[in-house]
Amino acid sequence: MTTFASGTDTLTRDALTVLQPGFTGTTAPDWVLRRLGEGLASVGVFGRNIISAEQLSALTAQLRAERDDVLVAIDEEGGDVTRLEVRTGSSFPGNHALGAVDDPELTRQVALELGRRLAACGVNFSWAPVADVNSNSANPVIGVRSFGADQDLVARHTAAYVTGLQAAGVAACTKHFPGHGDTAVDSHLAMPRIDASTEVLHARELVPFRAAIAAGSRAVMSAHILVPALDPTRPGTLSHRVLTELLRGELGYDGLIVTDGIEMQAIAGTYGIEHGTVLALAAGADAICVGGGLSDDETVRRLRDALVEAVRSGELPEERLADAAQRVRALATWTATTEVAQPDPTRTDIGLLAARRALRVTRVDPYTPPAEPLFVASLTPETNIAVGAETPWGVAAELTRLVPGTETGSFAGGDAGHAAIVAAGERRIVAVVRDEHRHPWMAGALDTLLKARPDTIVVEMGVPQATPRGALYLATHGAARVCGVAAAEVIAGVAG
Repeated sequence: MTTFASGTDTLTRDALTVLQPGFTGTTAPDWVLRRLGEGLASVGVFGRNIISAEQLSALTAQLRAERDDVLVAIDEEGGDVTRLEVRTGSSFPGNHALGAVDDPELTRQVALELGRRLAACGVNFSWAPVADVNSNSANPVIGVRSFGADQDLVARHTAAYVTGLQAAGVAACTKHFPGHGDTAVDSHLAMPRIDASTEVLHARELVPFRAAIAAGSRAVMSAHILVPALDPTRPGTLSHRVLTELLRGELGYDGLIVTDGIEMQAIAGTYGIEHGTVLALAAGADAICVGGGLSDDETVRRLRDALVEAVRSGELPEERLADAAQRVRALATWTATTEVAQPDPTRTDIGLLAARRALRVTRVDPYTPPAEPLFVASLTPETNIAVGAETPWGVAAELTRLVPGTETGSFAGGDAGHAAIVAAGERRIVAVVRDEHRHPWMAGALDTLLKARPDTIVVEMGVPQATPRGALYLATHGAARVCGVAAAEVIAGVAG
């Protein structure tokens, strides 16, 4: 595709303004700094860009030296999906744990403290919270990222999260509109479809989004899902009916509409990223998220030029692009003029306190804490793309500290149960699972373990849909680091 302009004319600047690209490295590449000077108003940071809070602060300062009102976005949900603590696991439980506690004030406090930590690092825009109602227990990508399966519970916690995050000066981006909870397909990989009626959608999927809008969510993220009751041909991200008629018109939303990653296969594999970007803007989106997978200057150039060409050919009205760019700038102004709260040293333990409250324990009395080292058998499923494989999870690290000599192993597949028994030797087994109900091999492994070792302790760190079993059964409602700490405390008999 031809490069149309040097980056100084209004059309080209607007085309850059609506992009939210990512990049590689822990410092800003020269091309990002150059694009900021040409009109780029947002960047996304991912786990690959973060080593420490200090390094992230230096990175955001580098960006702001080029453009002081730049939106620095992050996919920081807390819980299983963390970029700020990608190498250690999150200090905050995720949505499902907060929903299990069902204390909206606690959710607000957790979001506030998380927002303060982001703001202290110079991050002012988080692609969170997830407002999806996890009505399909087989959902492979939402699960513990959702507050739960009840729309009213999800609504009150979504509103509390938005309120807390934005009180820290960090713009919330409620996702994934019009609702990704009733899907059995991951939109990173293919196009999901929801065949619910409009009545069900309004009574279930849309309830939390209405609550988020009422709470003042500064942004909403679209979902790459086909919902025939709303639009039989176009997925939400590309649908004028979904974004403009429903979200803007019927729900009265006036903030920024951001797409989910445009390079996800639901869009890239069906429309291509250039055409998908143009269709999204035409449908009513204001900003194009890209960079989770494609994170280079060539991608930015391709998308910029696709928008410029679409305006010049008449496919995309110039006023639609200008309106989108203005909405991006308006959010940038809000973040630049909103007071940034610093981390509160008296609330640094709020995440662990919340994780302890979320823990549900079923035991066969009496339970005696171990006097000898344990063996932690992690029955490890394939990690979904949103979570990422680089973030550690489980209880092994904390149990090793609390019960010295404890060892661990990771097992998967049809022989996992037998292999864990052999590896454990004479040690008592702690079996750690994640969504047992979705993985037949995992349920089979537990069958094997419990038949041979009925004193096995079971820790479920996903959605606790399966029947509790084992001499001691703990449901953490998520796999954040603090959820593992809370479980390990109970297993070791240490008061939390």
